[in-house]
Amino acid sequence: MRYMYPLATLLTTVVALGLTLPPANADESSSPYVDAKGNISFPKDFRTSMVHLGSWFVPNGDASGFHDVYTEKESVETYRNTGKFPEGAALVKELRASHAGTYTTGAGVSYATAEIKQWFVMIKNSKHGYSQNPIWGEGWGWALFKPDDTTKNLAADYKVDCLGCHVPAKDTDWVYTSAYPTLRAKN
Repeated sequence: MRYMYPLATLLTTVVALGLTLPPANADESSSPYVDAKGNISFPKDFRTSMVHLGSWFVPNGDASGFHDVYTEKESVETYRNTGKFPEGAALVKELRASHAGTYTTGAGVSYATAEIKQWFVMIKNSKHGYSQNPIWGEGWGWALFKPDDTTKNLAADYKVDCLGCHVPAKDTDWVYTSAYPTLRAKN
């Protein structure tokens, strides 16, 4: 009984800070954003708990805007040492609308606005893969979330909804790593 108070304090702190604990059966390939059936949840705290890897800018079309990509600090460290994302790594790509204007730095300067279009989430898991869940394949779980409901993954089948855009990045484990200088920088 004397250990109940510290456990209660820990749980209260976890809830108060909005943290997520890994599942009880967690192993080295698990992610706090994946449940036992392989459903992926939206990483709500990613902007403050993850590292910014880099950005893409798409000037035109439905995907226009800034694509900012994040992952865990531990995933960056593992990638720098091995050239691969570790099991359980989460990648979050936030797509924001952009605006361009004339500033002291020049004309047509683009910046990200507060308008979020959507988020793409990938979770590395090549060991278990959740073969019965159609959002898993090629060593990753694939998800798409919209700002109006971050509780629902709109990707239903990774082969149809996600993989087509990643075919050019097949040789880099389906991830476009060229825009992520954080993965290469040591300082």
